[in-house]
Amino acid sequence: MAWNVFVVGHDDLSRRLLPTLRHAEDYAFHGLLPLDEAVHAQEYHFDRLVADALDELERFPGSVDAIVGVWDFPTTALLPVLRDALGHRGPSLEAVLKCEHKYWSRLEQSKAVPECVPAFQALDPFDEHAIDTLEVDYPFWIKPVKAHSSQLGFHIADERQLREALPLIRKGIGRFGEPLSEVCRHLDLPDEVAGIDGHHCVVEQIISAGRQCTLEGYVQDGRVEVTGIVDSVRDRQHRSVLMRYEYPSALPDPVQARIIELSRRVMTHIGYDDAPFNIEFYHEEESDRLWLLEINARLSRSHAAIFQLVDGAPHFQVMVDVALGIPPRMPFREGRYAVAAKQMLRVFENGIVRRIPTAEEIERVETAHPGTLVELNVREGMRLTELLHQDSFSWELGVLFTGAEDRDALRRRIRDCQDALPFEIASLSSDGEE
Repeated sequence: MAWNVFVVGHDDLSRRLLPTLRHAEDYAFHGLLPLDEAVHAQEYHFDRLVADALDELERFPGSVDAIVGVWDFPTTALLPVLRDALGHRGPSLEAVLKCEHKYWSRLEQSKAVPECVPAFQALDPFDEHAIDTLEVDYPFWIKPVKAHSSQLGFHIADERQLREALPLIRKGIGRFGEPLSEVCRHLDLPDEVAGIDGHHCVVEQIISAGRQCTLEGYVQDGRVEVTGIVDSVRDRQHRSVLMRYEYPSALPDPVQARIIELSRRVMTHIGYDDAPFNIEFYHEEESDRLWLLEINARLSRSHAAIFQLVDGAPHFQVMVDVALGIPPRMPFREGRYAVAAKQMLRVFENGIVRRIPTAEEIERVETAHPGTLVELNVREGMRLTELLHQDSFSWELGVLFTGAEDRDALRRRIRDCQDALPFEIASLSSDGEE
């Protein structure tokens, strides 16, 4: 009999990839909470989401064997609460928040791996004297203690830029800030964190020089294991804008070994157990120094298809098997290609979408290059400002997953696929007219 595995915010990608897991006949996958409510809502009411999910699970006629999710907050916080209610294995809510609450996470990182943590501090954007509380020197990054996709994250060079950014942060911070504050009320927070709710920001020393990568791993029965390391390629002009993921990493082996050792130290310190995670690092090549950027209490859905192309299964395999309490049956280097990428199809100017690739054009690309997947985020007639979860500099029209026999061939294939997937975006004037 198959295990019943519930997926919070089950979407097209998970429906497409989960059936490709090794031993797929062992699992029966079910969606839990509608995608629009659990992932894409304009606002989140955490306790209501918990109640709705538990009600949905109680009405299920069979056994509930595991609950998983690949999305960022609030999914990451829902999982420990739901698992605890059903007696399932998984990390505690406290351990998850030590990853997800950016200020709390920095405090814990500075205890476990101080050599790779930049200078940081909390800042209240609603404090009229916030600028006077600064301890980190310009330039710096400022971002909410909970957001994702670089939303409301700003590179601040001087006081003028900070004064311009603070009203924007105040306007938008509540979308994730209020539900994070709601989650924090489930815990007895330590004194050093208790006053830093979801409406605060973290200010951090600039660490964006160098090569960025993400370690994908998991903890099971207290053992920290590595699934793989993925490189992040950023836009040359807008360093905060991600253009492509490449797997496996091209970083030197000794650097990767240090990344693995640092990851084991920090996840063990946090007490995170029985779930996947990922940690983003920068390698500063001139100094050979490693910086820890952030910890996520989940795997990255963005990496799933490229793990499949290289290793032979999406790393959803790890997520599901660990949730069930069995050793992950994740293959290694059994995929179709030696290297693979997720390429973001971005534009850097606002506009109205006048044309998107047709279904026939997408099918031709996916057929010409086996294993390639194309996902679109836009539709004809929409304004790019309607897109959710965008950074402060660009709009992601869609994504391309593809692989090749080496890195040069991979980049040629990406260019060929982009040429075969035409978009037309009508520019807007400053007053919003074409």
